[in-house]
Amino acid sequence: MPASSSTLTPPLASGVARLGFGELPLPALKARYGHPASGSRYVELDGFAVHYRDEGHPDQPVVVMMHGVVASLHTWDGWVKAFSRHYRVIRFDLPCFGLTGPAPGGYSEERMRKVLGLLLDHLRVERATLVGNSLRGYLAWSYALEQPERVERLVLLDPVGYPMRKIPWMIAAASLPGATWAMPLWMPRALIAQGVKEVYGDRSRIQPGVPDRYYELTRRPGNRRAMMEIFRLLVRLNRSRKDTAERVARIGVPTLLMWGDRDRWIAPEQVALWKRDLPGVQVKVYAGVGHVPMEEIPERSALDALNFLGAKR
Repeated sequence: MPASSSTLTPPLASGVARLGFGELPLPALKARYGHPASGSRYVELDGFAVHYRDEGHPDQPVVVMMHGVVASLHTWDGWVKAFSRHYRVIRFDLPCFGLTGPAPGGYSEERMRKVLGLLLDHLRVERATLVGNSLRGYLAWSYALEQPERVERLVLLDPVGYPMRKIPWMIAAASLPGATWAMPLWMPRALIAQGVKEVYGDRSRIQPGVPDRYYELTRRPGNRRAMMEIFRLLVRLNRSRKDTAERVARIGVPTLLMWGDRDRWIAPEQVALWKRDLPGVQVKVYAGVGHVPMEEIPERSALDALNFLGAKR
């Protein structure tokens, strides 16, 4: 059975490991966060050992939920409780994060879309609603442009899209000299815990064990170095993307945009840009909420998404 405490067993968290040096054993991490008894499955796709869960009603419409940077499929726990009564819910650890981890060959946005398509193929899903937070919100809507026949609707939570005036410090640090060498070797728990605090509008809503989960999964073998590459990709994407307005205007499926008005990572002012370029978009802005509404206010945000999708409760 999966381990139940909020930290790994003492031998794995002792000595220099407790200070944030090095990696943690993959079997122990799988036992805690990806045990088959909890519904976890694994499949190799384009070199990645993708960790996923396929839940809910197999004969109902499909909803695919994709987490943001540093997170994992567990960020959707509250939503799965609400959605699994009405939908087949697929969620997975995106490449370079969670238990999926890295793979040789680099991490382009094209490769991320390829992995998503391969997972849909593996699970025999022809068409789905895509739900994405942060960078994976970008994956969702860019995939809808590339493969519109496979996307029913979009639910985007604080998505990457328009250029950010200020890159979050944790992501910007990846561009500093020596970061790709130093940060994989040492990343203290306090650094990750601070990052979790920053993505919540109200820090009192952070549930026990959540910072530990984020921290321990960054220590999956290979994750930290791969994270640095993903962060650099995001910085390049932010600098080079000049055609966001034109691309957003081409989104051809019903779209719900959800945003926390205390998002410290991607400015809530971007909501106005989405409304300008995609006039039919539906919008929910949450007072006092940060970058991860599905974690911070799971019941309310899930209900709004279900209403948008027309689920009968």
